[in-house]
Amino acid sequence: MGERRRATRTTGPKPSRPRIPGYGIPKGVKGMLAWSYVEERLTKARNYWIVTESKGQPHAVPVWGVWVDGTLCFGGGPEIRWSRNLVANPNLAVHLESGDDVVILEGVAERITDPAHPLMARSTEASRAKYQMGGGSGEPFWALRPRVVFAWTVFPKTATRWVFDRR
Repeated sequence: MGERRRATRTTGPKPSRPRIPGYGIPKGVKGMLAWSYVEERLTKARNYWIVTESKGQPHAVPVWGVWVDGTLCFGGGPEIRWSRNLVANPNLAVHLESGDDVVILEGVAERITDPAHPLMARSTEASRAKYQMGGGSGEPFWALRPRVVFAWTVFPKTATRWVFDRR
């Protein structure tokens, strides 16, 4: 794809190569993606596939969301299956729709309920602009600040990983 996606310099987290034995992942930095490319894809995506777990069983479902301040924010009522799953086990994987132009997030989701939380107003505003729908400000939502992100456009050549320190 375009040269703008190459990781020659990045303003985000430092890229590295994922460890996927037997798949020919290059050892060097040549071809790795820039963090700005990942943020662009996360910002523009309409649907995000989330994978939760309940009693050892995976549950995958698409949701709408917004990428705000390095966080994926997405709504869901407390009685929805995946929302109940996150209450019981907040570990979460998120994948964009393409299996060729891949972005995968992994981390622990947090339920945001405080109307004064810094993400509340920003996520509501971003969601209204993106989906052209109303929605009450101050409605609870889920937030994922990823611990690890994987992305590639040409596998295995551009396979890139970012690891975050989320203490």
